[in-house]
Amino acid sequence: MNSKEKLVEFMKEQAYKPMNKNELADIFDIDKGQLKDFYKVLDEMEKEGHIVRTREENYGVPEKMNLVLGKIQGNAKGFGFLIPENNEFRDVFISPNDMNGALHNDKVLVRLNKIGSDNKKPEGEVIRIIERGNKKIVGTYEKSKNFGFVVPDDEKMSMDIFVPKSQSNGAKHDDKVVVEISKWPEKRRSPEGTIIEILGNVHDVGTDILSIVRKYNLNESFPKEVIQEAENIREEIPESEINRRLDLREETIITIDGADAKDLDDGVSIEKLSNGNYKLGVHIADVTHYVKENLELDKEALKRGNSVYLVDRVIPMLPKRLSNGMCSLNPHVPRLTLSVLMIIDNNGNVKESKIRESVIESKARMTYKDVSDILENENKELMEKYSEFIDDFKIMSELSKILRDRRERRGSIDFDFDEAKVILNEEGKAIDVKKYERRISNRLIEEFMLVCNETVAEYMYHTETPFIYRTHEDPDDEKIEEFKKFIYNFGYELKTEDDLHPKELQSLLEKIEGKKEETIINTIMLRSLKKAEYSTHKKGHFGLAAKYYTHFTSPIRRYSDLMIHRIIKWFINNEINDTKLVKLEKKLPKIAEQTSATERIADGAERETNELKMVEYMSERLGEVYEGIISGVTSFGLFVELDNTIEGLVHVSTLTDGYYIYDELNYSLVEERTKKTYRIGDVVKIKVANTNIAKREIDFLLVNND
Repeated sequence: MNSKEKLVEFMKEQAYKPMNKNELADIFDIDKGQLKDFYKVLDEMEKEGHIVRTREENYGVPEKMNLVLGKIQGNAKGFGFLIPENNEFRDVFISPNDMNGALHNDKVLVRLNKIGSDNKKPEGEVIRIIERGNKKIVGTYEKSKNFGFVVPDDEKMSMDIFVPKSQSNGAKHDDKVVVEISKWPEKRRSPEGTIIEILGNVHDVGTDILSIVRKYNLNESFPKEVIQEAENIREEIPESEINRRLDLREETIITIDGADAKDLDDGVSIEKLSNGNYKLGVHIADVTHYVKENLELDKEALKRGNSVYLVDRVIPMLPKRLSNGMCSLNPHVPRLTLSVLMIIDNNGNVKESKIRESVIESKARMTYKDVSDILENENKELMEKYSEFIDDFKIMSELSKILRDRRERRGSIDFDFDEAKVILNEEGKAIDVKKYERRISNRLIEEFMLVCNETVAEYMYHTETPFIYRTHEDPDDEKIEEFKKFIYNFGYELKTEDDLHPKELQSLLEKIEGKKEETIINTIMLRSLKKAEYSTHKKGHFGLAAKYYTHFTSPIRRYSDLMIHRIIKWFINNEINDTKLVKLEKKLPKIAEQTSATERIADGAERETNELKMVEYMSERLGEVYEGIISGVTSFGLFVELDNTIEGLVHVSTLTDGYYIYDELNYSLVEERTKKTYRIGDVVKIKVANTNIAKREIDFLLVNND
């Protein structure tokens, strides 16, 4: 436990009464030579909001002073919610008058004014802004004679930004711009800013995606020093490096990826042993051989946290020379890897495993489609072309089924979501929306990566080495109770006498498979669960029903994986001494926090670019009729999801055959007189009525709703 943690724990004790800095220094036996550093730590903690200094110059933790630390989630109407850092606290409602200049994403301290009840959130007032969340904002410039305003793209930013004429930098009306805040809002004053980048006119091709890239602060280019470091790396592998590694170049190792993938970080090999066991090899690119600790490459990779896969481009974590070149397991060239070699019995149990630094030479670059066509359809042409691998594919398929059965037995939740891929033309315009096919080879690689990640996590846990785990905590009782009420409408129940076991949820998924309510129950179930994240503590993975889990298999595109490769290599080469242990214990929590945060950013940007292009696609189909399923019901209307996963709103005002009342308990709209009812899961016909690309909204009208 570091000094900050010790201070917080001490102040949280029941008997603690606020003390001044000298009293705290006495309690912690700080000698005179260290007083300056101790006071500096107190100042830092106060600036971070973890402790509070009173008018009497005494220190305490916020929760003992009726204060809560967290981030603001804004709303277009001016109010906000505090999302507390400590997840034991409930979200706090903050009225527009109590925001006191705070904006969406700001880190703040809030004083609780109303405690709240079962049905009502607690209410509070922002008393201090710890850190501003948006120094740069993307929006549309609206010009007038002597000044202008930037209307933020993010509706959670409820205030427009005032731009003096001298700070407009040539922006024209309806330009998409990036504005840097120079003056923050006060009670009756908007924020003020300077336009620092003009992205293009709101109607220009490409401006839409670029706006999202800037909104999430994603950097498409690498700093010069990072590119230079990548260029200076020698591609040729020295003989001395090959000689110190396990040489697997003669082994039949193949990669199986999407047809358009260029960063191939995993290869697999298989062998069925004479005793009926399987020898599975998962061979992962050894990125850490090239990206050394504390190099500019390493610092930039940590800053990015992960690669971001947008609808029309990839923003990689590493420069292309590494991600698509020397770290990618391209066929017929030697590549450095970390290999996990597992002996697995016919019940899916890993009986033996070892992790080795290795060198491989992939024998083929296979695609999911080709391998699936071989295994599912016995495609003659492909079977001839890849005849030398057919037996391997069959053994892989056999083992993946065994591994999947084992996961299902222990209750691992297997969401079979329909995911969509937006097809763009050369100009970047959406011309089609297709469902991703999750076929046999996709599942096969998925199973191999899962068992590899579990095996590595368990192995490293028992070494007691500081490590980064992929954790997924048990869901909140409150959310599960809501979910139970929801599925009751469809005639399903969950048994939860004590704690909910993931097996119950997996059993429910099996019951709903193929039924019209499958997609919506899948979606609501996922929303009821917590988000997975990175942590230095082994908390287990609820969704996978796994005691040990980590992310090991994608070091080209995830920094968490790259870092744990580094730790594993240090461990297997006996390079972890006391100094390194102390450094790791200090460093890893920050890396876990950073990679969890950048993952959320990537998810948000990916989702927004997909939604944007889906709305663009539907805007060309106004008046067309589709069949869909009611995916959500609110007081203001029905959300309908089409087969291609696109969702639109049927506003209640367009239901002209009567007066509809929202039945919150049964997730339905009921006509007052006739009792005609629209429920979640109902199949309906809709016509595309209207689209708003800027707001990512699609309006539908019901067809034949008499």
